[in-house]
Amino acid sequence: MTAPVPGRRVVRAVCPHDCPDTCAMLVTVEGETAMPDGSIRGARAVEVRGDPDHPTTQGVLCNKVARYLERTYASDRVLHPLRRVGPKGPGARFERIGWDEALETIAARWRALAAEDPQTILPYSYAGTMGIVQANSIDRRFFHRLGASLLDRTICSNPGKEGIALTLGANMGPEIERFDEARLILLWGTNPITSSVHLWTRVAEAKRRGAKVVAIDPYRSLSAQKCDEWLAIRPGTDAALALAMMHVLVREDWLDHDYIARHTLGFEALRQHVAAWTPARAADITGLPAGAIEALARDYGTTRPAAIRINYGLQRHAGGAMSCRTIACLPALTGAWRDAAGGVLLGSGGAFPVDVDALERPDLIWNNPRTVNMVLLGAALAGDAQALSGGPPIRSLFVYSANPAAVAPDANQVLAGLARDDLFTVVHDVFLTDTCDYADLVLPATTQLEHFDIHKAYGHLYWMVNQPAIAPVGEAMSDSDLFRALARRLGFDDACLFESDEAIAAQAIDGRHPYNAGISVERMKATGWQRLAVPARFAPFAEGNFRTPSGKCEFVSARARALGLPALPDYIAPRESPLTAPALAQRFPLMMISPPARNFMNSTFGNNDALRAAEREPYLDLNRADAVPRGIADGAMVRVFNDRGSFLARARVNDRSRPGVVTALSVWWHKHCPGGRNANAVTSQRLTDLGRGPTFYDCLVEVARA
Repeated sequence: MTAPVPGRRVVRAVCPHDCPDTCAMLVTVEGETAMPDGSIRGARAVEVRGDPDHPTTQGVLCNKVARYLERTYASDRVLHPLRRVGPKGPGARFERIGWDEALETIAARWRALAAEDPQTILPYSYAGTMGIVQANSIDRRFFHRLGASLLDRTICSNPGKEGIALTLGANMGPEIERFDEARLILLWGTNPITSSVHLWTRVAEAKRRGAKVVAIDPYRSLSAQKCDEWLAIRPGTDAALALAMMHVLVREDWLDHDYIARHTLGFEALRQHVAAWTPARAADITGLPAGAIEALARDYGTTRPAAIRINYGLQRHAGGAMSCRTIACLPALTGAWRDAAGGVLLGSGGAFPVDVDALERPDLIWNNPRTVNMVLLGAALAGDAQALSGGPPIRSLFVYSANPAAVAPDANQVLAGLARDDLFTVVHDVFLTDTCDYADLVLPATTQLEHFDIHKAYGHLYWMVNQPAIAPVGEAMSDSDLFRALARRLGFDDACLFESDEAIAAQAIDGRHPYNAGISVERMKATGWQRLAVPARFAPFAEGNFRTPSGKCEFVSARARALGLPALPDYIAPRESPLTAPALAQRFPLMMISPPARNFMNSTFGNNDALRAAEREPYLDLNRADAVPRGIADGAMVRVFNDRGSFLARARVNDRSRPGVVTALSVWWHKHCPGGRNANAVTSQRLTDLGRGPTFYDCLVEVARA
């Protein structure tokens, strides 16, 4: 047995990034010195690895998070508060200032703005950290107390979650740990090798055991290449495919009539509705052969267990929410929910009972502030009255856990807004992102190794705790500590603005719900994680118990009707496609999607030298059928453009994108792109059918040699 190294310990941590796997990490720390006040100083993290005992992580981290020490100790990390000197924009220069000066500068500007109207102040944050304390607690309380504009945080998953809730009542499904038991797996709009590596290991094991694995995706991703079959569907047409599958299931009577009778609502109306959705009709819309649709329905109707994994790409279209709602009807028809390895999974986040009111304290809101949708940031900064909900212009922007300059759609309008001289912008981040180039002040943020948090997951069922392994590097400050400091500067005295991270974490765990029985921060600190109090073989809807108003899987949804959507599952076409916008397609005939690059996490890790080198440069994958008529050779630099803007990329001529579709793997920082723009230069600020989300993949472009 190896003797312990003096001054070395292992700390339990959690990957904080926007990934369903939410990995358990073990951080090895060396060089600690105990100080007279009881604090520990001088500790340095020397290793980050996956926890082999965690049932989902099983000791494996992705290639990005395995390099987390490079992030924590990076030479280009922001270590002190900075003030911009000179103009806003690329190449912006900064000088070091102290925390007192930075906090007083913010407080003075905000006092003046609040005296006029606090709604002129807009917070902007998303999933730079997924921790409940750092991302969803003191920040919300602080801005509620200030009276700032509310932010509608919808840029990623909201349409899918709201769509699937119309059918199931909540965003939950089978555990990824059970996917290796499935006999049929549909990877529908998902690339788990890139976005959920621990799901992929289960899929690969199922395949080894004889399961059939089908990828439904306009792009032959790394995962699709390893599947038994790739169905190259047109972007945004997924609901049409699901409706045609239902048509075949009903026609051939591949149905679980007992499950339908006991646990569903509106089957007769659905049966009549899908009678018109023949495979031939869906083939014209989806671009898939009618025979392939028939075969897929046959496989799904005659194979048990059958698991469907859908992901957020298929909801980034005009009908994205309806697509998820429609696909979610399939398992109830066949009784696939009876199996622990059956059903449909968008995410597991809806299984976690979180006391949102205790966490965010909406009771602190005193002025009925307007809400600004983060997808419409460009329009809001430009003064668009609709984006501003008729309220005052935005005079100050506070950005944390986000990089809107790179990730928000319609980048040219976003960057023009950020460049406004009258906009007071503060960014709290670990690195000098594209957004920092437009900031008046940049404040140093902690990494996950330097603060406390708890996490739920959207891919498994374990509450997890992240304990700080080292002291903050340089003068870095956590989100929660920063908002406490700002509250003091502004003279707020509400006790809830100064509660400790651990106290807030305890409040977030809703002890009234049976799923949280026995869950506590103290127990998590001892073990690293706790599984929700659910059966070992979790099959959430095996006996019905849907979270809908009726308690059943709702084929007919009164809530959908009340929201102005069809009550039955239906197909809502993309706004930008050759079929729906033929005049626009005359000028911009190619549909563009921009799924994640393997070595980035949204825009996180975009500055890591090794990971950026692995991606090499921005690429555009296009089919030979589209490249040859345009005189584009493999390796050529191309310009991708539409009326919203343009960007440059290196062409890869191959068969990975279906004809008529081009694929720009993202999200690159603008400053690392040739020409200074990434793929969001051409995406739009239009919103989805439900959930107020973005339509990144609902985008027509043209491509030409640069």
